[in-house]
Amino acid sequence: MAPIGSAFCAASPSFSLLSSNVKGLSRNYANANCPISKICVVHCSSGSKLVTESTASSTSERTSFGFKNLTETFWVDVQRAEGRPLNVQLNAPLILGSPNLEKVENVAIRIELSNGCVGWGEVPVLPSVTAANQTVAVAKAREACQFLLCSSPMVLNLALNEIGGILPGTEFASVRAGVEMALIDAVTNSIGVPLWRLFGGVSNNLTTAITLPTVFPAEASHLASKYCQLGFKTLKLKIGKNIKEEIKLLQSIQAAHPTCSLILDANEEYTRREAVQVLQELHDSGITPTLLEQPVHREDWKALGEVSKFARQKYGISIAVDESCQSLDDVQRVIEGNFADVINIKLAKFGVMGALEIIELARNSGVNLMISSTIETRLATGFAAHLAAGLGCFQFVGLDMPFLLSEDPVICGYEASGPVYKFLNARGQGGFLKWDFTS
Repeated sequence: MAPIGSAFCAASPSFSLLSSNVKGLSRNYANANCPISKICVVHCSSGSKLVTESTASSTSERTSFGFKNLTETFWVDVQRAEGRPLNVQLNAPLILGSPNLEKVENVAIRIELSNGCVGWGEVPVLPSVTAANQTVAVAKAREACQFLLCSSPMVLNLALNEIGGILPGTEFASVRAGVEMALIDAVTNSIGVPLWRLFGGVSNNLTTAITLPTVFPAEASHLASKYCQLGFKTLKLKIGKNIKEEIKLLQSIQAAHPTCSLILDANEEYTRREAVQVLQELHDSGITPTLLEQPVHREDWKALGEVSKFARQKYGISIAVDESCQSLDDVQRVIEGNFADVINIKLAKFGVMGALEIIELARNSGVNLMISSTIETRLATGFAAHLAAGLGCFQFVGLDMPFLLSEDPVICGYEASGPVYKFLNARGQGGFLKWDFTS
């Protein structure tokens, strides 16, 4: 068994693969981004299966193996799986409705494979967006973990499909995402590559925007100046309550950080008429956001299309959708109707596998992409950041929630230098929690 809390493997890990042809399998892995020298057939209690033994290979021989290939060839044999509450205080209450949110009450997932490799995931819990509450999320996570523990070894793709059946649809998408993260992280640790390389290998770093709280103009000016000095070039703010006061706030921010780009999130607050008026008032006040997110109600498609066309043609402002996209069908509707310029991807809304499907659809359709998070620590944030960096297809990035937490429970993981996340870990997503086990 790996050391308690470790995100990595035993010193000499082995991992299982499915193939009907050993020669073909060996050829596939000769160029994989992991050190492999031989493949052998072993016998286990569940039957014969193929196992690779890992030894060193030169860096020049390594190339990206590819996530899809991995899901179709890697066997997972889960030795231990568990979900536990993950509670962290916020620096300050977040205004997300009534009552305000004062702390993160998520669920951490830990999955250990029979080869000793461990993967970590996180289930974000945010009312109206994810699973109803932490109690429900813990129960559903444990249900999925119990299934993995009781199952015979299976190929990764089948395991992910089974998890999708246990945690279906949008109701449990955040729980599904957390379990998927942990499984994929454990597998990536097994083959000895970082997540960003598995997802495409475009970059080993990512730059994020940061969200400013709703405060008085003087404090907003101070924060904007601080973030400017730290290197943040894009600031995000919630709007939709009082545009006159919000304009004063935005003007104070621009005065302190004149070169910053602004992302404004209206969270469905406006009617079509109100959204058009807000855009006009912003323009008259010298404020031109790069992006306006979800200006109207999620189901008001007609208004969404009209506001998008107005913003794009008159002011060159892009409109993003968040709440309007809860499924693949919604994304297809946005694309076919040209209802928005940008689709906001959240793993907690779609799950990892669902998000990858939507990303592929959007990229093939020429729609721009944004990736953001709900209420998450560096576990879920790190996974999403690796995915975004590896794919390299996101025009807007808002993975900043860890900056708003009063403490960081995650050990290792990515390194943050101002707005830049650097992925220096050798395998997986690199972050883990310190858990105590009594047995």
